Amino acid sequence: MPEAPDRNADAPVSAVEVEAPARLHFGFLDLHGGLGRRFGSIGLAIDAPAVRLAARVADRLAVEGPEAERVRAYVGAAAAHLGVSDAVAIRVEEAIPAHAGFGSGTQLALSVAAALARLNGLPFSAESFSNALDRGNRSGVGLSAFTEGGLIVDGGRDAGGAPPPVIARIPYPEAWRVVLILDDSLTGVHGSREVEAFRELPRFPEAQAAEICRLVLMQVMPAAVLAEPDPFGAGITAIQRLIGDHFAPHQGGRFASPAVAEALAAVAAQGVSGYGQSSWGPTGFALVASEAEARALVAGLDRPGPLRFLVARGRNAGASVTALPDRA
Repeated sequence: MPEAPDRNADAPVSAVEVEAPARLHFGFLDLHGGLGRRFGSIGLAIDAPAVRLAARVADRLAVEGPEAERVRAYVGAAAAHLGVSDAVAIRVEEAIPAHAGFGSGTQLALSVAAALARLNGLPFSAESFSNALDRGNRSGVGLSAFTEGGLIVDGGRDAGGAPPPVIARIPYPEAWRVVLILDDSLTGVHGSREVEAFRELPRFPEAQAAEICRLVLMQVMPAAVLAEPDPFGAGITAIQRLIGDHFAPHQGGRFASPAVAEALAAVAAQGVSGYGQSSWGPTGFALVASEAEARALVAGLDRPGPLRFLVARGRNAGASVTALPDRA
């Protein structure tokens, strides 16, 4: 298993490598907010796609690889937060697709911050960086995916604006697989459009929020603990229907991508109990009990068109931060 980020690094190093998981966002618990906390989330850290980057002490800031401009901005914010120099050379070897429902911005920002902290021998805490990097505004799943992995439930934000507290973290069954359905021709709602959507949508019905919380507490979480794939999947699908229909006016339907929607209809027709869209999409997912089931499902879905498929595992560990040897 990858090691957890070192929160108590006490010696600077000259180079580090960081690997961080993507996350799926299965849905919000309480968009009504009548009890004083709003949002609340359930999500899962997965082993692919992922962030992989290497960072070295340098004479000046230099970034190469995908998402270079975002990395530069995150270096500036993290360096200012830590009170250290931004003179590092970063090579991004792998990036998570942006605005696709994987929490790419959070994982990339935290990876940069963790690298900078380790290079300078400073402790790292994802929560302490959340405001500096503008992460975790609505969900705590991305922060916990980075630090711990697993199936994560957070308790939403209160009026104070602190990162949502994680109220449950359950290891995801090792045998289970997630079939990811990616539409690279689209991006999900993000940025100012996302802010506008949350402002314009009607208040979420209290009864539906209560139903989602019941599904999470009394169906999804017990099924994960007991490794019961069908009740787990059925609970996630029920949550997806309630959340997807609420957001439909701003994403063109229950699912953002018509091609993904068609694939998910085929998934349902094959009797798969758990399926849906991560966050604003367009990425869809299907939850199955084994590698063999995942491969068979992909074989039945894969055809010419805009979609590609990836089989992922739940990741029950957070990001790894590893010191690299000095260059000769």
